[in-house]
Amino acid sequence: MVLLEILTLITIGVNKMSGYKGKIINSGNDAKTIKGNGDKYETAIFYGKSYKQFIDGKEYNTCSMAKIASCFKGCLYSAGRGKFNNVQDARTRKTTLFFTDRKEFLRLLVNDCIKFETRAIKQGVKPCVRLNGTTDIQWEKIKVIKDDIEYDNIFSAFPNIQFYDYTKIFKRDVSHIKNYHLTWSYSEANQWYAKQYKTAIKNGMNIAVVFRDKNLPKKFLGLTVIDGDKDDLRFLDPKSSIVGLYAKGDARKDNSGFVIDYDWHESASNFIG
Repeated sequence: MVLLEILTLITIGVNKMSGYKGKIINSGNDAKTIKGNGDKYETAIFYGKSYKQFIDGKEYNTCSMAKIASCFKGCLYSAGRGKFNNVQDARTRKTTLFFTDRKEFLRLLVNDCIKFETRAIKQGVKPCVRLNGTTDIQWEKIKVIKDDIEYDNIFSAFPNIQFYDYTKIFKRDVSHIKNYHLTWSYSEANQWYAKQYKTAIKNGMNIAVVFRDKNLPKKFLGLTVIDGDKDDLRFLDPKSSIVGLYAKGDARKDNSGFVIDYDWHESASNFIG
């Protein structure tokens, strides 16, 4: 009996490490997400083509604020496994499907969520999903069909899944959606955009700030800074917090204002106003 229990625990552990591999969402591929999963949560993520994409000569954009916030140059799209051509090709194919055959894309996404939720329940963990791993799509406005029933959005279709994302769209207010948590991504590349942190806070969002230095400040914009690189479970963060993140990938070379040099900022604190 003891041996059987040990083998069962080993099997569950292996399954967690291997992650869920779906048509649209996957888990177990992101080091930071794995670190935060522990024994209580598992996060699956949709990684799409960030910013602009041309399909049959027509331009599509998955990150409407990327140019204003100047985050497209230092986007996480190029970080980690994202630097490999085969990974980028897969993300492009998924995004192409989203724009050219939305119905099929959503069918695959719903099926993935069903399977992922079932898998998580069997493993005794809370299923979590990030639909904007490298995009900024307003999923709250997209209807889905599950079991022949139309839902206002995927969040209402899966009330037992905790959804969460980062966003650059400060006007997004999803406070009425109990299982969707948003963290607004700050940038000083545009003075007008930087000042919108007040609107984001009003809409119930914490503020993510990418710092160049790993030594995070204790305070920023008058709010307490927490280490956002310890895990990816943003919905567990204290309210009215600054989520400090260390620049990764191409972001390390960013000088647009998206990545914050804190020492410089201290001497120019009047920038925000």
